[in-house]
Amino acid sequence: MAVFTPIELADISNWISQDFDIGQASEIRGIHGGIENSNFFLDTTKDGKKQEYVLTIFERLSAEQLPFYLELMRHLANKGIPVPKPLENKQGEILFTLKGKPAAIVTKLPGLSRLQPETNHCALVGEMLAKMHLAGKDFSKAQENLRSLAWWQKTIPLVLSHLNTSQKELLTHELATQEAFFASSNYDALPQGASHCDLFRDNVLFDPKESADPSQDHLGGFFDFYFAGTDKWLFDVAVTANDWCLADNKQDLDPARLDAFMKAYQAVRPLTKEEQASWPLMLRAAALRFWVSRLWDFYLPRDAQMLTPHDPAHFERILLSRRCL
Repeated sequence: MAVFTPIELADISNWISQDFDIGQASEIRGIHGGIENSNFFLDTTKDGKKQEYVLTIFERLSAEQLPFYLELMRHLANKGIPVPKPLENKQGEILFTLKGKPAAIVTKLPGLSRLQPETNHCALVGEMLAKMHLAGKDFSKAQENLRSLAWWQKTIPLVLSHLNTSQKELLTHELATQEAFFASSNYDALPQGASHCDLFRDNVLFDPKESADPSQDHLGGFFDFYFAGTDKWLFDVAVTANDWCLADNKQDLDPARLDAFMKAYQAVRPLTKEEQASWPLMLRAAALRFWVSRLWDFYLPRDAQMLTPHDPAHFERILLSRRCL
């Protein structure tokens, strides 16, 4: 999350009070982190009680693309999956225009991030990810993952000039490997459906409830669905594992975290034989996707308040590690 389009309380006070049934806007605060949209915590007061929401102004996604993401969140929330639920205005709409750009307001989930997860956190995430995949099976909308192979093919030529020889060779070789994988019968047989595609540690919240002991955490929920798409579920699992199950060296997979995550996922949705066979290549695909994305954001940045691009070298190291599996 970041802030590309600044918003002040005066910009939205009348809009909130006239168009929604959530009381008066009392405070708005920009959210630091992330790199795609302008995000704000929005507090309102109704009947003397404080209510908390998240306001997002979309900087890259179009009004035509956004119904998929917002309707997916609403569908999952209605199925009992802990995700932010889009807020309707008095006309029943969930997609709005603010400062000439698409915008949405969603409920704020409880809890906090666990950026140094223990095995119990990995298990909770694995279990809920599988439940989320199954809950989305009957979601009626479909939209491709906009950061999949076609985007890699388009973006890699834009960043190659910024790389050294070994990085160029790694990037082009891995792209060719993934092109062959995506064209294979094994890949075609992988089950697919609505996928988060960006379920990093900072997109999950845990609710400590009564205890300060992290081992007693409950899952608060998944958020930031704006990279979601219709994709192979195994890709979603690989993206998540590449972040949640990292070893302390920040590049290899930690056996205990990975075992906890995968056992919990498969207790809900066992992997097919094609998924098991494709796992090493899909881990590489997930690493490539985020290396390319971070190279793009790092070398071709956009202006924004509170924007800090992520280090591309992190996923270069992860890709190198996964190529050794």
